[in-house]
Amino acid sequence: MSGFSLESFCYYGAMHEMNHKTFFRGKKITMLGLGLLGRGLNVAKLLSKSGAELTITDLKSAEALAPSLKQLSGYSNIRFVLGCHQIEDFVSCDLVIKAAGVPLDSPYIAEAQKNNIPVEMDASLFAKFTKGTLVGVTGTRGKTTTTYLIKHILEAAKRKVFLGGNVRGMATLPLLNKVKEGDIVVLELDSWQLQGFGDAKISPHIAVFTNFLPDHLNYYKGSMDLYFGDKANIFKYQKEGDTLVLGEKAAKEIKARYKGGMDGHVLVAKSKKVPAGWKIKLLGEHNRANIACAIEACRALGVSEKDIKRGVESFAGVPGRLEFVRSVGGIKYVNDTTATTPDGNRAAILALQDKKRKNIVLIAGGADKNLDYSGMAKLVHKTVKGLVLIEGAATEKLLTLIPKKTSYPVFVVSSMKDALTFARETAKRGDTILLSPGAASFGVFKNEFDRGDQFLAAVKKIK
Repeated sequence: MSGFSLESFCYYGAMHEMNHKTFFRGKKITMLGLGLLGRGLNVAKLLSKSGAELTITDLKSAEALAPSLKQLSGYSNIRFVLGCHQIEDFVSCDLVIKAAGVPLDSPYIAEAQKNNIPVEMDASLFAKFTKGTLVGVTGTRGKTTTTYLIKHILEAAKRKVFLGGNVRGMATLPLLNKVKEGDIVVLELDSWQLQGFGDAKISPHIAVFTNFLPDHLNYYKGSMDLYFGDKANIFKYQKEGDTLVLGEKAAKEIKARYKGGMDGHVLVAKSKKVPAGWKIKLLGEHNRANIACAIEACRALGVSEKDIKRGVESFAGVPGRLEFVRSVGGIKYVNDTTATTPDGNRAAILALQDKKRKNIVLIAGGADKNLDYSGMAKLVHKTVKGLVLIEGAATEKLLTLIPKKTSYPVFVVSSMKDALTFARETAKRGDTILLSPGAASFGVFKNEFDRGDQFLAAVKKIK
């Protein structure tokens, strides 16, 4: 991006000049959702230390939230409402901070808005306050790998960089205590977090949109338009001097779906322009698309080609995304637990399949997000030598789509222990046992990370 300057990025208004500790002090704040992943917990700690009068409300019970509650036990200015929500907590407060995934039609958010109470989210509230340069990354697939790769390249270039957004165990708001003007913050942003950016009418200075595919249709009530509407907030409010980097698939979708104007400079990242001679560790064509997006984003930040190349070549990937765990008895074990859609599963199979023979024993299935599994069923039937399905609504869909008689064994299980037992009975030397569910984790597991953790723990016990 020619004429790049950090000064051109400071447009979020008066909040830049505020001290966040002063802003929160004495305010009555309702937090809608605490959870167990650490984001709500760390936001609560920051607000409490800043002197807010905090009410935390969550539909989960105290027993279910015990790990988070234990860490907040020493804060006297926090009031808890657990197992339910109370409408009065959204009427008599100064600010509501909602967690990701709060329903679109939440009556509690509607009540706050009716009473002209601001509703914020962790990452977008951080964006309002920070003086750092924001790089936001979204997309149905690839956003995590692209986010971490951008950070890795920037570190290789000796830039001061922080990670935030949809990152396991991390809240973004506490970064206000660390990020200074001139620092770069790379945010992985899912559609729920981008709701907050839309409400605040802000977008990151550099936005990366990898692709747009069906996902979360249970939340968006089957509407791809609603889903896209939240995703589009990553670029909708960009200003002159900002940059939008589009993956090739995202570029096609945006051209078809978005009718508004764009004030930022638009770049399309093309996989074929990733230098063929680079020694890339990431597997699969989908990762070349992610790399192309990261390269363009770093160029926009003024990173040299030498540093970009060094960063790309030294990047080994992200846990839970085509993560090679270990090889035992000639069998490879790969953790791809974050493949929560059929498109994610497809990318994993295409990256790992041996075209000369069937070499994949697949662990898949789980909870449904109102997605179409016909394409996944066809690919699985064509490519795998064994199929282990974890029970759930997505598994039920797959079982209706896969032929009754197959040349490979099919098992349905209710635990990761059983899944791995059956997978090992089927796999032989030279094969790969691949956890790539193509479905959500809820029901059998706490979340996708718990699913991956259980897989890792079980694999590490194999002698």
